Amino acid sequence: MTYELEDIARSLKAARLAKGLSQRALSAKTGLTQAHISKIENANVDLQLSNLIELARALDIELTLVPVKSIPALRGGAHLTAEVEAQPRPAYSLDEEDEDV
Repeated sequence: MTYELEDIARSLKAARLAKGLSQRALSAKTGLTQAHISKIENANVDLQLSNLIELARALDIELTLVPVKSIPALRGGAHLTAEVEAQPRPAYSLDEEDEDV
């Protein structure tokens, strides 16, 4: 499976565990079988959008489509390009007017 599917699978499992739900309990809330939830959480099945929506609703999480260029801002700049990270930025700089003070 692709990295993205594995990342989604990990996120779904983490959300389930954070809510204190077993796979069986999540199965009861979604109508998906426990075996299918296990396959989804282990990225062993191609996740259908309808199943993802059901899981998200049951886990009280929001699905959002975000433009790729906006992802660094959402992640707090944690995934900036290496070129930007390599350029040190001063913690503070004076404006030209302030230099005389």
